[in-house]
Amino acid sequence: MKIRIRPCSCRRHRGQNVKGPAAGDGGSYIRSSRLHVPRIILSVFVFLLGIDAAAAENLPAQTIVVFNTAVPDSEALAKFYAGKRAIANDHLVGLDCPPQEEISREEYDATIAEPLRKIFEQRQWWHVHEAADGEKRVQTLGIHFVALIRGMPLKIRPVATPYQGDTPGGGPIQSRNEASVDSELSVLGLFTRQISGMVPNPYFQGFRPVAEVTAAPLLLVTRLDAPGSATVRRMIVDAVEAEKNGLWGRAFVDGSHETSGGKEVGDAWMRAIVDQCHKEGVPVVFDDLPTIFPDAFPMSDCALYYGWYAGNIAGPFNQPGFKFVPGAIAAHIHSYSAATLRDENSGWAGPLVSRGAAATVGNVYEPYLELTAHLDILNDRLLHGFTFAESVFMSSRVLSWMGVAVGDPLYRPYLNWTQIDSKASPKSAAGWRDYHDFAIKNSDLEPSDYRTQARITAGRTRHAAMLEDVGLMEMRDGKFSTAIAALEQARGAYSKRDDIIRCVLEECDAFIKSGKPNRALDLARRVLRIVPESPASNLLHKIESDLTPKPAP
Repeated sequence: MKIRIRPCSCRRHRGQNVKGPAAGDGGSYIRSSRLHVPRIILSVFVFLLGIDAAAAENLPAQTIVVFNTAVPDSEALAKFYAGKRAIANDHLVGLDCPPQEEISREEYDATIAEPLRKIFEQRQWWHVHEAADGEKRVQTLGIHFVALIRGMPLKIRPVATPYQGDTPGGGPIQSRNEASVDSELSVLGLFTRQISGMVPNPYFQGFRPVAEVTAAPLLLVTRLDAPGSATVRRMIVDAVEAEKNGLWGRAFVDGSHETSGGKEVGDAWMRAIVDQCHKEGVPVVFDDLPTIFPDAFPMSDCALYYGWYAGNIAGPFNQPGFKFVPGAIAAHIHSYSAATLRDENSGWAGPLVSRGAAATVGNVYEPYLELTAHLDILNDRLLHGFTFAESVFMSSRVLSWMGVAVGDPLYRPYLNWTQIDSKASPKSAAGWRDYHDFAIKNSDLEPSDYRTQARITAGRTRHAAMLEDVGLMEMRDGKFSTAIAALEQARGAYSKRDDIIRCVLEECDAFIKSGKPNRALDLARRVLRIVPESPASNLLHKIESDLTPKPAP
């Protein structure tokens, strides 16, 4: 398998999408750096678990919760989570680990991997057969989800000296032996000493519950972690509540308008997310400029966020008072987005959950773009009702690598979305639900017919979010006059200042793209005269400044 390597540097940087085996197709639990691995190791990890549909839905019975006995509050958080998810007490596992986020390979082996393997055998969570040649093979597996609790180490630093049983290879992947603790634990059942390179993920691009896949033993590991314990508790509560009521709100997607040099793949992920959301009736604001969403951009009711590529959290997220809607999923691609989870202003993972997100993904060390979570697959699987853990692992091409997923592994924000009783949903969700229902009922229409019908329906009901979304779809299709008309209707239907300003910004953009900058200037000035000043108003002032004719020298 050839992989083009593109580091996720501090610049917006992309790579080529390379497909791996889909779930159900088998797949191989071998590291790419060990092309000489005996065939028997490949074959013993491909088998049918034979779990029926009812068992597949009994998620708490397939879940263990792992905490650090050396860290205050880790056990209390574990019990809190187990209580919310009805996970049995004997599925809580306390390990005596170093309290630091970064540990050595020896510490990982001695305090995490080996103790867990013994517990799995003692509690009969798996059955292991030891062959005559000494190779250990997992024959049956009863645990599929692992929740690591705040206090568990995050990453394993590189080994500089020879490690018994490891055969490093050449190149930027095969020579690497650092990893996230979480990704390393996902292949705990390999019983291998090979730490260099990565393991191709047989669940990548899958579309079935993990209990039904043919490749095993695979543990879907996520962590409930954040800069503070209170944030972890809030993440747990928000996930459970959002699962009951539905996750409602807008998606904000931040592309960068890359079209060549292999960099276009990252933007392709973002565009795919936009299309996925439109099909489900999730309103989307898509920014395809090279820069990220600007400071003070009115990012209201944000339920989904996907973007790239800044080193630390920036843009609207740093505005005082910014909060995601409860249960939100948010992810920003960067090489070291999850290098630490203990600082609410460093990287992206910790800051995103600190600002209200319930779940995110990131990287603890340089992963290379192709080997990060494919956000389009992640979003698609979430929208189809899979758990957060399943969605993350189906979007991850490799294991025993640098990725980490932060959030409740069992969280299913869109489970049985169309079956949610509208009367039981919060009153505030009615408008979002109406758009979702419209999208599902009219999914067979041609795009132009869909937009026309959507605008008629939204105009009749004064559905502001739907009108705005239709306007943005028309603008993406180059239909600027129709886009401007829909956005003007949306502006008139909104009541909140930030929503109105966002629509004005979008209208101005449509005027400028259609060669009518004077119309944009006039609109910005008119709105500034009647809308109270706010941080978002600065973006209108910038339009006014940029478009105002400069006096001749």
